[in-house]
Amino acid sequence: MSAILGRKLGMTSIFTEDGTFVPCTVIEAGPCPVVQIKTKERDGYNSVQIGYEPIAERKVNRPRAGHFAKHDVEATRHLKEFRQLVDKVKSGDIVTVESFAEGDKIKISATSKGKGFQGVVRRHHFGGVGMATHGQSDRPRAPGSIGSSSYPSRVFKGMRMAGRMGGTRISIRNLTILRVMPEQNLILVKGSIPGAMNSVVEIVKL
Repeated sequence: MSAILGRKLGMTSIFTEDGTFVPCTVIEAGPCPVVQIKTKERDGYNSVQIGYEPIAERKVNRPRAGHFAKHDVEATRHLKEFRQLVDKVKSGDIVTVESFAEGDKIKISATSKGKGFQGVVRRHHFGGVGMATHGQSDRPRAPGSIGSSSYPSRVFKGMRMAGRMGGTRISIRNLTILRVMPEQNLILVKGSIPGAMNSVVEIVKL
């Protein structure tokens, strides 16, 4: 199995063997039980469903509790399917960070930080309307003109304007694993990854 769910703990930095100073992100990944194996013959497609973060049975609703009971797996807070990762696993197997090794290239997906309603300078990197001359003392971060002339007399769809920023699904490929710590279920990934602290991330080996 080459995929796992984890939680972003924060960032730190380490020194490599040759003395290079490298910033990295600490991820607590797994252990993740394999809940269900879906097949094309029975379900219409192939996938492996894994869970993450054990949860008390009293906090699980009846449909999900029945799903866990059917497959004889401990209830978890999060469930995720990976279609491209169908290995020789069966329901009840445990996926740990030992599935990964130092130097592996991975893809990490998560929900980015929500930044609320932002203007065009921060959201789209606009430069403002230019010099504050001719009475434009309060216009340095304005978007400028957004409409056209008398034809077509409307604002085109997709115009870059102010609006809500962040809070979307982001995936970054070709990240490198620096260290794997099976005793603490930790993975150190070179550089930064999307998501706020304590947010759930998906890790897939490329």
